[in-house]
Amino acid sequence: MDVDTGIDDSLALLYLLASPEAEIIGIAATAGNVPAPAVAANNLAWLDVCRAPAIEVALGAEEPLAIPLRTTEDTHGPQGIGYAELPVSDRTLSDRTAARMWVELVREHPGEIVGLCTGPLTNLALALRLEPELPRLLRRLVIMGGAFHHPGNTTPTNEWNVHVDPEAAKEVFDAFSAAPAERRPIVCALDITETIEMRPKHLALLAERAGSAPVEMVSEGDGPEIRSATSNPIIRYLTDAVRFYFDFHKLYDQGYLAHMHDPFAAAVALDPGLAITRPATVDVELTGTLTRATTVADWAGMWGREPNADIVIGTDPDQFFDRLIGRVGDFARTVYPPQEGRANR
Repeated sequence: MDVDTGIDDSLALLYLLASPEAEIIGIAATAGNVPAPAVAANNLAWLDVCRAPAIEVALGAEEPLAIPLRTTEDTHGPQGIGYAELPVSDRTLSDRTAARMWVELVREHPGEIVGLCTGPLTNLALALRLEPELPRLLRRLVIMGGAFHHPGNTTPTNEWNVHVDPEAAKEVFDAFSAAPAERRPIVCALDITETIEMRPKHLALLAERAGSAPVEMVSEGDGPEIRSATSNPIIRYLTDAVRFYFDFHKLYDQGYLAHMHDPFAAAVALDPGLAITRPATVDVELTGTLTRATTVADWAGMWGREPNADIVIGTDPDQFFDRLIGRVGDFARTVYPPQEGRANR
């Protein structure tokens, strides 16, 4: 996982921790939603809350390749996890950089690793500079990023992760032009991820599934000072994080909901069958006055270049949420059985 945790990145991490077929062998912290040290701290804290085994967390690049870092605390909260206040972790960061971790892990496990990127692609671009064969060494790569037939969420044409480091995104897509067809990146862009709408009912269903009491129904009337009092710590912190995301979307007239970009990408990484994809050649605009950081897809081969991505063009959001609620709810119940959860309030 290469993440900029992040509210929806947090849910992506929980989804993978809750999935028995997933083994997380490394988490790279990339600067994006918040600075890289805060991202790393959030990852370590979530691992503690989830009582996860030791998983390597590596600090990534603290700046994009060519431009100053822009973060988005207005979207994800001052620490990146909304209203949640996670306990500070005693776990330590890896001695190696995120780029070095990428390279050494894929060399140790050629053809076995699925990479998941839910933040800017800075670390992966740096890893590709160290190991140009990385596209052939990975089993598959899944990227949350870009916008094609859809408005941007940062400028009229571009998506946040690409906006933060467009040079890195271009280096990654260029490098994966050399990947075999079966190893092309799967790209989960805004076209699809903005159809993955979490609503208050989903948080209530998660609490019910986890046996967490009381089952709370958050609402837009809740003030920013309100904190969840439900018994299960995972559900409690998750509720506080996601409620901030609901408030953000409501503020920008998108409804009292939250787009779950990153956990959807995590679900696709485990089961590509959740997504309908279409191959295309993707490039990133770097010089346009109005369109810099826009992802452009050549669907018809007009550039005369082979496809370098499989873009998700369809999915079933209800199926995704059924999996999310089932997996994360059951996981939270297992980690904190209902009686223990009430004792830990």
